[in-house]
Amino acid sequence: MNKASEPSLSAVSRDGRKVSVSALVIGVGQTPDGPVLIESPLSPKASAALAASLPLLGVTGAADEVRRLPGLPEADADMLVLTGLGKVSAGTALTEEALRRAAGSAVRQIAGTASVALALPAGTVADAAAVAEGALFGAYSFTEYRSAATAGKVPAPVPEIIVITAAADEKALKPAFDRARILGRAVNATRTLVNQPPSHLYPETFAAAAKDLAKSLPVKVTVMDEKKLEREGFGGILGVGKGSARPPRLVKLEYSPLRSKAKLALVGKGITFDSGGLSLKPAAGMQAMKSDMGGAAVVLNALLAIAELGLPVKVTSWLCIAENMPSGTAQRPSDVMTTYGGRTVEVLNTDAEGRLVMADGLVAASEESPDVIIDVATLTGAQMIALGNRVSAVMGEEGVRDAVKAAADRAGELFWTMPIPEELRASLDSQVADIANHGERFGGMMTAATFLQEFVGEVNGTKIPWAHLDIAGPAFNEGAPYGYTPKEGTGVAVRTLVAYAEDVVARAS
Repeated sequence: MNKASEPSLSAVSRDGRKVSVSALVIGVGQTPDGPVLIESPLSPKASAALAASLPLLGVTGAADEVRRLPGLPEADADMLVLTGLGKVSAGTALTEEALRRAAGSAVRQIAGTASVALALPAGTVADAAAVAEGALFGAYSFTEYRSAATAGKVPAPVPEIIVITAAADEKALKPAFDRARILGRAVNATRTLVNQPPSHLYPETFAAAAKDLAKSLPVKVTVMDEKKLEREGFGGILGVGKGSARPPRLVKLEYSPLRSKAKLALVGKGITFDSGGLSLKPAAGMQAMKSDMGGAAVVLNALLAIAELGLPVKVTSWLCIAENMPSGTAQRPSDVMTTYGGRTVEVLNTDAEGRLVMADGLVAASEESPDVIIDVATLTGAQMIALGNRVSAVMGEEGVRDAVKAAADRAGELFWTMPIPEELRASLDSQVADIANHGERFGGMMTAATFLQEFVGEVNGTKIPWAHLDIAGPAFNEGAPYGYTPKEGTGVAVRTLVAYAEDVVARAS
């Protein structure tokens, strides 16, 4: 897997007209009375003329609207870019996420430009960091498998980003920008893993990619191959991987700083391609299934970001990796498998495979008695039916669930809390095994969470606090790009997990 070069990121406090760049970005807000320039860096005369021209140019200020204009004589920029900030009102500050999206949308849509200065309303360190994050998320493309003949036709991400902010000289801006760089790196690395074709990313190469990404950080990586998995009794991962010529892997990453304030375990679903197994998906249902390893990519890169930030919290990530294929050796509906820890599962549907590999990972994570377990998975189509393609679900123990939601809100990611109704458990009863892998069809997202909950262990007779993140729709954007979000892999949930770890540290301090 090729590593993309990162854009340079800097901040200046001087007059935006004196910054020499290819493009100068200015924000436009949407009001009931029409579009308005927000904190224009241009002279009052030029700003007034431009503001008067906005309706004639068809500019509305709507979120994700980006318009290019020729540069003005008074600004040292070849191009003036107007980016929509969405609805604004007098006396109400823009949210950090609105700034992220406006910056990311502009940088994404002017790919191919040599340098950009962002003159958005970012007077504080937090606002400037949000602009930087959005720009870095927007400066992404995936061209690894294009030939030389076509790769050059794809505009390259903007290589130089300058944030114009009154906070440029504040001491706190450097660590905030360092954090933005780390988040950008982690989110974009997650996107790149999700975008890899299954011909190239399969269990063995995914494990190798994890080792490669972690090699410069204080992170221990352990890879369990199929022989080790067989000896240790990881029947869930092995069962799902039985039908593939490419055997499964379990990857364990450990970040163990001195004086850590908590012990977190992250478990990720890593199905590198999901055909549905013998319960075969329809052809159209397979087109996005290279993304079914998104949860494992998230917990991998979230841990690496936490390690690079040097947060004083111990984190262990478990990447449960297999390829779900039909063949003469594949598991069959009605088979019974023995998962890690000894619990038996009747496989009623081989396309409900993610919960089987996650069962092994949850038991293994529980054995180390962490303070909290969070699992992340592109688990159910029911998530998309319930919440659509942009809102992820979080379920589990109330304290962890709500803390994850709060972290997501702070990070700017859309999560919604969902229940795990007790009555769903009965639908998972099996006549021949301890539990079945498929139950109540209605509310299937919550039924899947009910199954996973059974494999979360206890410490001193008390269930380990746990949350389950279902990112099935939001992990892979099959529609048009928007904001800082590209087509295909999105990197969703990385920022939420990092923010959650930061919140854990803050509460323990």
